[in-house]
This record gives sequence, structure tokens and C-alpha cells, in this order.
Amino acid sequence: MKYIFVTGGVVSSLGKGILTSSLGALLRGRGYRVTAVKIDPYVNVDAGTMRPYEHGEVFVTGDGAETDLDIGHYERFLDIDLARANNLTTGQVYLSVIQKERRGEYLSQTVQVIPHITDEIKDRIRRTAQEQNAEIVVVEVGGTVGDIESLPFLEAIRQFQFDEQDGDVMYLHLTLVPYLPTSEEFKTKPTQHSVSALRGVGIQPDVLVLRSDKMVPDEVRKKVALFTNVRPSEVFSSPTVQYLYEVPLVLEEQGLGRIVEKKLSLEAIPPNLTFWHNAVKKLKQPSREVTVAFVGKYVKMPDAYLSILEGFRHAGIAHDARVNVRWVNSEEIGDSAQAAELLRGVDGILVGPGFGIRGIEGKILAAKYARENGVPYFGICLGLQVAVIEWTRHVLGLEGANSTEFDPYTPHPVIDLMPEQLEVEGLGGTMRLGNWPMRIHPETILHRLYGKDVALERHRHRYEVNPEYVGRLIESGLTVSAVTPGMHGRGEGLVEAIELPNHPFFIGLQAHPELASRPMRVSPPFSGFIEAALEYKKASVGQGQKALAE
Repeated sequence: MKYIFVTGGVVSSLGKGILTSSLGALLRGRGYRVTAVKIDPYVNVDAGTMRPYEHGEVFVTGDGAETDLDIGHYERFLDIDLARANNLTTGQVYLSVIQKERRGEYLSQTVQVIPHITDEIKDRIRRTAQEQNAEIVVVEVGGTVGDIESLPFLEAIRQFQFDEQDGDVMYLHLTLVPYLPTSEEFKTKPTQHSVSALRGVGIQPDVLVLRSDKMVPDEVRKKVALFTNVRPSEVFSSPTVQYLYEVPLVLEEQGLGRIVEKKLSLEAIPPNLTFWHNAVKKLKQPSREVTVAFVGKYVKMPDAYLSILEGFRHAGIAHDARVNVRWVNSEEIGDSAQAAELLRGVDGILVGPGFGIRGIEGKILAAKYARENGVPYFGICLGLQVAVIEWTRHVLGLEGANSTEFDPYTPHPVIDLMPEQLEVEGLGGTMRLGNWPMRIHPETILHRLYGKDVALERHRHRYEVNPEYVGRLIESGLTVSAVTPGMHGRGEGLVEAIELPNHPFFIGLQAHPELASRPMRVSPPFSGFIEAALEYKKASVGQGQKALAE
């Protein structure tokens, strides 16, 4: 087993997750079996209870773990499915050690940070790599060197260099080199202090990656090398790029892959990065473009919807099109006139997931606008639920129809709490999570997109379409295009997807298909949505040209 540990210095949010993912992609391109582990020093057991504005989206794995969003980056770059064990937190580690102590597993020892906490960290990293049959594991240590909460993890990864054989462990440190336009110079002092802090806990980095808005010149890299005890050939620049998928190419061009091969005593193998070259070319020079409206309430924090935005990019790569996003705050849609003003001119409308009543009526009006004006509509999780509420109110004519999440006393609870959620206590990890099958009905748009009768998609929700209303919805013209088979006597099953038969594209999914989308394997609903948006734009342009001619 080979181990690569990625740490960060100076400031947070430098892009350790993208660096870890890119490094994994370079190794995958060389044919190695690679996995990745994210260490989060917060005391939360997982990311499930955190605010999107503070932490970004909650990424859900196939086995139902609510994890840090970097796990999503790993999956997309490595094209593998990760699991609960790939996200390690302080909360998990201490909870496990305390439970072992209570069971008497430490045989009356005094339980301490060293060795018990550090051993738990090391055991989890090793076990994850072994269970996933990896040859190389890339471990990202969250936070910034110097943070108190990171110290046990840094001590644990320090010990790996003595536990493993020579040539099996390397340390890569990502740090900031700010560029000051007033003096027109790169400043290396923050990096020097960062590496000094890392060496102070016993870790000498093998490789440095310098984050800056521009490519760091050779003379600056040599200066950094001089003051950090790292060879100039082992100092790399990671400039700001237009698209994340450029990062592996930028690093490989500088020789990072070759240095990793040398440090880990690997065979020199030319990487196959053809896909990444082609993907970046399509992203930068697409032959077409569309504009879709993203209707949500966390629009000031795009990371809250990170996987959906990546799903758009994946569909853009597949259809050789640039997907422009118009952010629409659902709280600003107060009536149909405001919906028309904010959504006019877009080629598609996506209503995204969320919780709570804030902005719900705006989302319902967005679904109504898409339905009445024939604009392609894609609803994800809550986006399906608001589409059903809108249909129930304005087509079925059931005034006051709503979800019991937003109105517990609604006369028509068309969306209701799942029965198995009634006895749930607590919030963390208690929703319907992870992969669930959906049986797709033939002769539906969804069946055409997936090309099969049963598909697995990841979920994260507590509420469902009330089975008592499903018959009336179908009778009124709404198509239930997928259900979860065998759901606790709910007739045919829990509603997984709906669509409108006489509409260019109107689909809602209870699942989160964006979580399984990859640049090399686009999610079928995302592909279908962008395809429909392209067709809608083409038809709109044709109608405009015809009107001008007349």
C-alpha cells in the first residue's frame, strides 16, 4: 500500500480537495487502483446537520453517508464510488474510542490522544484502503496547519513514515503564494511560515504546490525551495484556472506525476489523460450554448449546489455545449408576474433541493411558469415535490394543497412525512439516505433516458408524495414514471419520478441524480434536460426568425 498525505497551509479553501482529486486522476491515468480519504477536524460526526451557507452542499454516498463535498470531487475525478469510511471526522474518531473504552477494550489503560486517538485514525485509513482494494490511497487533511483541532491527525499521519516501508509514504503540502499587484511581486513568506509549522509537528513535505492567481515563476519556486528544504523540481504551481478539470493537466505538464512515481518507487508510466484534454477543450470551445435558470434559496452560496453545477458541466461536455446558469432567488418570486420577469428568456428551469418553508411559494410559481409556457423543467427532490403541489393546486383545483413540512394543517397534504420517519429521533443520519432502486415505467421519457427498467439513485429526504393522492394525480394527467418497488404496502410503491406527457421536458425526481454524475458518465436526467434546453432554444430562435421574416 502506498500513502500520499495532502495538507494545507496559510488559509483554508485553497483547493486541497481539487488537488487531491487531480493527483488521484493522474494516478488513475497510469492504471493504478486509487482511493481517497477526507479528514475533517470538526467534532460533528458527519456533515449532515451543517448549514449550506457555512459548509456547502452535503454529499451523499451510495451507502448513505452524509459527507463533506470533497468526497464528490473525489468520485468525479476518480470515477469510483466511495463510502462512509472515506470521510473521517474528529467526532467519529472520539466517539469510537470512547465507546471502546466503555466496553473495556483498552483493558484498564489510561486512554490518551497518543496512542489511542492516533491509532484509531491510522487504523481507519488503513482499513478503508484495504477494504476498497486500493494500491494507492490519497489522504486529505482538512483545515490548515497550525489549527489546534488538526494536531491529532497530523501526528497520526506523521507516524506513517515510521510504520511503513521506505518509499511507501509521501507528504504533499498545498500553500498560498499571494501576488501583490501594487508591488508586482509574489510573496513567499506565508509559505515559509506554513512549512515551518508543518515541520514543527515532525512532517517534512516531499512536494510543495503553490496556489496563486497566476503561474508562479521559476525564480519564486527556487526561493521557496531554498527556505523550505524542498528541491526546486519538487515545487509546483497551481494557478487559478477556468475549469476544475484543467488542474490535472496543469500539474502533469509540470511533472508532478513523475515526481510522485519517484517518491513512491513506482514504475514510470505515461498517463492516459485523453479524456481530460477532450473535456477541457469542449468546455472552453463548445459549439453551442444554453441558459438555464437555477431556482433556489442558497443562490448566494453556489457551493450549496456544487454537484448540480457539475452535473450541468458534465451534460455540457456530452452535448458539446456551454451551460450558462442564471441564479434566481426563489424568495424574490412573489407572484406570476415576477416569475415571468425573472425566468423570461431561459432555455430551461431547474428547481433544486432544500429544506424549510422559506422560498417555497417562489419555487411553486417557477414550476407553474415552466408548465404553462412549455419551458423544459427539471425538479430534484424538493423540485419534484413543489411540481406536484403546483399541479394539485392549479390543475386538480385543490386549494391549499401543500406539504405538511410547510403547512401541518393543510387540507390536502399531497406531500407528507414518510411513515418510517414518524418515530425517528434526532437529525443526524436519520433521513432516507443512499442508493435506492426505482422501477421505471416503459414508454416514458425517463425510460428513454436511462435505457433500462430499474436504476439506482441516491436519496436524501424525509417527505414523499402522499400515496393517497397518487391515483388522482394520474387521473388528472400527471405521469408517475418511476416508483420504488415494494415500499411498505404503498400500493405500487413510493413515487420516485413524475413527468408531463404533453410537454417538451417536464421531469421531477425524488432522488439526487447529480450525486452520481461524472464528467465521463453524465447523469441521464441531466443529459436529457440539457438536450431538451438545446432543442427549446433552437425552436425559439427559429420562431423568432420566422416572425422577423413575416
